[in-house]
Amino acid sequence: MLKFFKKNKEEKPSLMAKSAKLTDTSFYPLTVSEVRRETEDAVSIAFDVPLEIKEKFTFLPGQYLTLKTNISGEEVRRSYSICAAPSDGELRVAVKEIEGGKFSTYANRELKKGVALESMPPMGNFKWQASDKASHVVGWAAGSGITPIMSIAKTVLESDSSSTFTLFYGNKNSNSIIFKDALEDLKNTYVDRLEVHHILSREDQGSDVTKGRIDGDKVKAFKEKFFEVGTTTAHFLCGPLGMIESVTETLVALGTPKEKIHFELFNTAAAGAAKKEVASKVSGASEVTVILDGEETHFKATGKEYILDAALDAGADVPYACKGAVCCTCRAKVLEGSAEMVMNYALVDDEVKDGYILTCQAHATSEKVVVSFDE
Repeated sequence: MLKFFKKNKEEKPSLMAKSAKLTDTSFYPLTVSEVRRETEDAVSIAFDVPLEIKEKFTFLPGQYLTLKTNISGEEVRRSYSICAAPSDGELRVAVKEIEGGKFSTYANRELKKGVALESMPPMGNFKWQASDKASHVVGWAAGSGITPIMSIAKTVLESDSSSTFTLFYGNKNSNSIIFKDALEDLKNTYVDRLEVHHILSREDQGSDVTKGRIDGDKVKAFKEKFFEVGTTTAHFLCGPLGMIESVTETLVALGTPKEKIHFELFNTAAAGAAKKEVASKVSGASEVTVILDGEETHFKATGKEYILDAALDAGADVPYACKGAVCCTCRAKVLEGSAEMVMNYALVDDEVKDGYILTCQAHATSEKVVVSFDE
């Protein structure tokens, strides 16, 4: 996913000016200050952040919150991207209702101002920081994938007077466009530096290139008119797996360096088919130790068990959210032994090389494994 950027050359004086550290996986109480209807099936939720923890909730554009609450007596954890820019001075996420989604249904139908939720500090590798030169960033989003892209787009345009942003945004029809009015306002503010192109699958806009879904053919068509491979500084993709794979493959084929392409899945529905088999290299169970906040928990895990699930069963209060390889909440480092992941859509190549794993997707593959959440 995300590679590393240079430090932001200019910090704006705002509530969310600094980036939060990934190592803090504690939950903190936040109070809902507004639930705003964005479309028929999507809301944005703003939070009041207590003064004593405001610094913990600083963020970089593109990062997400892991929220926790009880719904009908069941603990539910979900990760949602922050849609506000750091300069907005607010903490706000967007939630689109999905069929059967416990939290998304609750958020869209029941959640009200004044309700207290718990949240981890912002985290995630899908983020943008300004460089010393003007940027031309291209965003590719589908549906609720606009959420982190909105934060990134605002920040790119605010970073200096020369940076530009080009957005390709896919939806079913014009009524389903999340942040439609906000995007229009942003266009009016940055007339010469922001381009927004809507691609609608169930509405005819009078052009074949803007009808259907975002895919490789669309990338080729847009490349001829709206961006150049050599001058684009970064591509940020957020949407379903099929879109991300198709757009990424085409951008690379057109000559875009892989390190300029950053992506984030907004769900794991299509990811299951991508699982690979992990052959256990041990007979019987592995001796596993997990380290969290300096404390060790020891347990046994078979080659078929995920390290995260086995740790939770052993009573370790290890951090997690999606359990689907999309967020990096359960990220940890293998200090001894070996473990292998069946899926990974959150860690960058450098992290994997350094020994980091998504514990929700990792099986122990040695007789003894030591994993640290503190690294």
